[in-house]
Amino acid sequence: MAEHRAWIEGIGIWAPTLPDWPAACMAWRGGALPPGPGARLPAPGELPPAERRRAPASVALALEAARQAVTASGRPGHELLSVFTSAHGDQPVIDQLCQTLAEQPLLVSPTRFIHSIHNAASGAWSQVHACHRGSTAISAGEHSFAHGLLEALVQCTSQRSPVLLVAFDTAAAGPLAQLVPARAPMAVALVLAAEPLQTEALALDWQVDAGRPAPPTPVHHPVSAALAEHGMAAALPLLEVLAGARPGPVGLPLDPRLTLSLRLQPSASTCHPGG
Repeated sequence: MAEHRAWIEGIGIWAPTLPDWPAACMAWRGGALPPGPGARLPAPGELPPAERRRAPASVALALEAARQAVTASGRPGHELLSVFTSAHGDQPVIDQLCQTLAEQPLLVSPTRFIHSIHNAASGAWSQVHACHRGSTAISAGEHSFAHGLLEALVQCTSQRSPVLLVAFDTAAAGPLAQLVPARAPMAVALVLAAEPLQTEALALDWQVDAGRPAPPTPVHHPVSAALAEHGMAAALPLLEVLAGARPGPVGLPLDPRLTLSLRLQPSASTCHPGG
């Protein structure tokens, strides 16, 4: 597949010890996560009060990372196509639903059911920004970040339109924790554009390579190792490069025979945009 180019105009991240992209850049540059137990996930203040109180962790997580990336990009949210990707959805809500179904199935909460649907976060985003542009929800297991990023890049390139990518996963809960490695939540968001508005935007060259199985690009930094059991940890190789912790390129497996190959031009050592 031929190489294409998109531009990264905004970056957002939320994890308990990394509340935003500037904090993440500082951590990767300094060589360690900030000390302490970490912050609680902020409430999704953009939602109306009633929706804010009911919003589950997945929605709050996704909206916080999206808010950061869109603010850094300088683009109005309602102008953006969007792609939301999550390997497992909202695991605490799913665990509660499964427990209720097993013990008292007539007491299943309609609100919890709505929050368990995989596009709950994308629906909340569209509501907050009165956005009528297309929104895609993706789940591809351990390859969810790579597939979400590929979908966002393809839409950006083919439609010549800015795209918001939001990749998120909550911590595993209940019996699911025996099957899912995520021990803490994390969300990552990127605003991608075919033509940059900012001089600080990063050029991202990408292509899909076919052939023999390619392992994912390994992480090398202590901060990345500390985040390895967080949700959406598959984004860490790209985040290392964006933070200037190491040079590229980055390879993200899409399946046993396809790899999404990424190269940043120029170097991301300035930790832009938004950092």
